[in-house]
Amino acid sequence: MFQWWTKKRLTLANQRGFTLIELMIVVAIIGILAAIAIPLYANVQARARIAKAQADARALASAVSIYAAHMGNLPPALADLSVATVNAQGQNAGPFMAGTVAPPTGWSNYAYALSLAAGTFNISATGDTTTVSLP
Repeated sequence: MFQWWTKKRLTLANQRGFTLIELMIVVAIIGILAAIAIPLYANVQARARIAKAQADARALASAVSIYAAHMGNLPPALADLSVATVNAQGQNAGPFMAGTVAPPTGWSNYAYALSLAAGTFNISATGDTTTVSLP
């Protein structure tokens, strides 16, 4: 008659672990997933910087438009958006932006090109092999 501990010992002896082939397949699958995920992560960071530049340019263009509606002309520089102004009717307004807007990391500063003759402006920045330009 077998004792209870000998039965337990027999069942433990019959258990198997993973084979070398099974372990190699798992390592290969993990390597393939990592090879796909790492470039996607780098692309996400670049897209986030581009999205920030687009959002900043839209905010600056909006502030320029509000300044122009209040003053009757476009601001001479982006720095004029961060100070209070008085229009020809003596009405106070501003600042239209809380301060200067920092571009995304590795990008050029926001450029403001003004065309007084046409009454138009352009806000642009360059980085990540992309140029964001409004309007």
